[in-house]
Amino acid sequence: MKFTINRLAFINALNNVLRAVSSKTTIPILTGLKLVVENDQIILTGSNADISIETTINQTDGEYALVVSEPGAIVLPARFFIEIIKKLPDQEVSIAINDGFQAVITSGTAEFTVNGQDANNFPHLPEVDGTSQVMIAPDILREVIEQTRIAVSKQESRPILTGIHFTLANGQLTAVATDSHRLAQRNVAVPTSEGQQYDVVIPGNSLTELSRMVNEVDGDVTMNFTDNQILFTFGQTKFYSRLLEGNYPETSRLIPTSSETTIELAADSFLASIERASLLSHQSRNNVVKLTINPSLSVAKISGNSADVGNVEEAINAELMAGNDLEISFNPDYMRDALKSFGSAKILMSFTSALRPFTLVPADDHDNFVQLITPVRTY
Repeated sequence: MKFTINRLAFINALNNVLRAVSSKTTIPILTGLKLVVENDQIILTGSNADISIETTINQTDGEYALVVSEPGAIVLPARFFIEIIKKLPDQEVSIAINDGFQAVITSGTAEFTVNGQDANNFPHLPEVDGTSQVMIAPDILREVIEQTRIAVSKQESRPILTGIHFTLANGQLTAVATDSHRLAQRNVAVPTSEGQQYDVVIPGNSLTELSRMVNEVDGDVTMNFTDNQILFTFGQTKFYSRLLEGNYPETSRLIPTSSETTIELAADSFLASIERASLLSHQSRNNVVKLTINPSLSVAKISGNSADVGNVEEAINAELMAGNDLEISFNPDYMRDALKSFGSAKILMSFTSALRPFTLVPADDHDNFVQLITPVRTY
């Protein structure tokens, strides 16, 4: 095997695949990066227990200036190999494999010899049927992931809650995540064939990596579903993720359908108030702030105190207030994460009582995006 390639373009492709390579694995070869060199392209593959990423470098793509002298395949230690490529002195790098699975890496005056492994020992990627596919715009997919992954559970005691629940039916994709203290749900319309229905739970960590990768993708992302895998295809990259086993809890009944108190305000200005209040709450053991709403007086305020540090109180600028007077306490970190997902939009917060979960929705779209937070009992 022997080829030369533009070093900087090669680094970008390697970094994509590196997202799937874990330094902690019970299968030693998965700490490696698989390179398959064909006459007109290179296929790079990285994998761990949850995700596998395959990127293809085509000779026709002038950015890479790829010249293949001899095809072949090898697995090289991923992180070590990429660090070498990053620090090479010349714009071009040449890689050749000699007997015994040794890679000779040459650039300018530098030459490295790196021990590799037989590519035949690298696990095969899953077979994914290409007929059950759905297309979605990359910016929409990224937005759905970013707005829901904040509510994914970090506790392995309930593995199913460490994922995001994706359901697809009647041309609508619904994504839901909850850690039992908060919930995020987003609905988007996607074109589907008649009768296409899917119900899967994708690990939150997998979708976080995917979100970073589709940030600058041109063209739609294709999703292919199987019983235990999902494949996202975009550009020259294939992103495989395992699916979580089990039934996701029924969450629609958790979202209140009525309210006793509502307040409309700008998400970004309320976020700034929450961040100021949390400076104090983070100094106390319970990390709680209190929201007081008095529609009859058109007054709302945030307050918090720490026995060791002091207290804070700040008036809230609200567009509208309606309903009953209310005092409710909550974790400001949950509120901060929820507010960030709305950007600078105006939001409507709806409450039923001081001890019942409350919701945040965009003021101009109550149906397609909701964040739910469970309050904290302070007495």
